[in-house]
Amino acid sequence: MSKFDQISTSEQVIIERFIDHLWMENGLSENTLSAYRNDLASFALWLKEKEQQLVTVNTEVIQAYLAFNYDMQQKRRSVARLLSTLRRFYHYQLRENNITEDPTRLLESPKGERSLPVSLNEQQIDDLLAAPDTSDDLGLRDRAMLELLYATGLRVSELINLQTTQISLQQGVIRVIGKGDKERLVPVGEIALDWLAQYYQQARPQLLLKKTSSQKITSQCSEVFVTRRGSAMTRQAFWYMVKRYALVAGISTDQLSPHTLRHAFSTHRLNHGADLRVVQMLLGHSDISTTQIYTHVADQRLRDMYQSHHPRA
Repeated sequence: MSKFDQISTSEQVIIERFIDHLWMENGLSENTLSAYRNDLASFALWLKEKEQQLVTVNTEVIQAYLAFNYDMQQKRRSVARLLSTLRRFYHYQLRENNITEDPTRLLESPKGERSLPVSLNEQQIDDLLAAPDTSDDLGLRDRAMLELLYATGLRVSELINLQTTQISLQQGVIRVIGKGDKERLVPVGEIALDWLAQYYQQARPQLLLKKTSSQKITSQCSEVFVTRRGSAMTRQAFWYMVKRYALVAGISTDQLSPHTLRHAFSTHRLNHGADLRVVQMLLGHSDISTTQIYTHVADQRLRDMYQSHHPRA
């Protein structure tokens, strides 16, 4: 049973109204909405043990909850995100006249430690991309997915939700619908286009044929990348796939995250002299400070190379 199912119906209604507000006003993705829902359900469940309710808490109670999360050894960044969720929630409740005072108003966010994204080097990426067995349909699909991710820097959610109408093989571009339903055009390199074309011509038509009893029918799945049953891929399935190929390529899973190829795309472009603003645009970052973290990764790699190869380092 999920945490959301364990709280009272009245608390569920309060949370869902807030979630509906976020969806209608801000157009947030389902993944982001789920994160808000989970944060608030966890808080409501903790309040339930304290015989408190969402709309009756004061600042001291919220401080105690944040301290509880610290005690659970949550990272400062996670606690800061949690406080951000609560701030937004109580700002909405105040606006709707469900409370008379915002209990988060005087709380300060903890300064988060900004960890550098893990990025594989270019040889590791080559090994990872070469790991799928492209002699079968699933291997060809997987190679096309990995190549496209590394060529474009897409988020995993953007990749698995990519529709056939969003890709132009002839023009070599894809129309990406990112966070907040913002659209951007991203060019695709020739190597990735070639693998994508092979997948389109050879593997995808076969994967779209699924058996129903003794008859074969064509699925109408509009997603570019489909499962062996002809249905849409999930993030979990893709993450499992990446880990499996990492093992084949001799890459430690400690170096992996769902956005490994996105990080590599950014870092390697900067290493080869790409303009930061261009990388920001390709990644779909609204704030360049989010993109700038990759410059630290590139700078660190240059320092490491200097230490390794300079005679007076």
